[in-house]
Amino acid sequence: MGKRTGQSPVATRHRAILQREMETLFYVRTPSPVGPLFLAASTKGLVRLEFEARMQKRNADTMQLRESKPTLAPYLRQLDDYFAGGRREFSLPLDLRGTGFQLACWHALLEIPYGETRSYRDIAEAIGHPHAYRAVGMSNNRNPVAIVVPCHRVIASSGSLCGYGGGLDIKRKLLDLEQGSFHLSLGIGA
Repeated sequence: MGKRTGQSPVATRHRAILQREMETLFYVRTPSPVGPLFLAASTKGLVRLEFEARMQKRNADTMQLRESKPTLAPYLRQLDDYFAGGRREFSLPLDLRGTGFQLACWHALLEIPYGETRSYRDIAEAIGHPHAYRAVGMSNNRNPVAIVVPCHRVIASSGSLCGYGGGLDIKRKLLDLEQGSFHLSLGIGA
């Protein structure tokens, strides 16, 4: 017979269901021409690229962070190429996490060509919810992978800049960069 633990099999199974496995994300912090950035990746791809001044909360009960510049080096190289004006598309894998609606919005953002913009209404129509442009705005606000998932390319229907997690000055810098107005560099030597 097996070892007796004093707990019923149902209680043991119930506890196992409630306990989630701890996920490790690899991260790095880096300076950039648009301010300090925080990048985190799972084994599947980039999970977060955030402006340090506006980082989203993470669940410490299910996620632990381990610093690893070597793991994030390919992402840093592509960011450096982007800021230097030599990269128009990012080619590394993403591990986007959100609701079905958010994922649809973020995938629509990935379809906006470099150097172009779309309105919130355009994105709402692209995902089949033509009247949900405010919800699109909220999804952009929750975008965990700034720059790579280019929410900076979304503007108001009037053509004016509006809302950006990194601030409107950074949004303008990124749009100017993509229009060829100037080049930036991370200077990280990744």
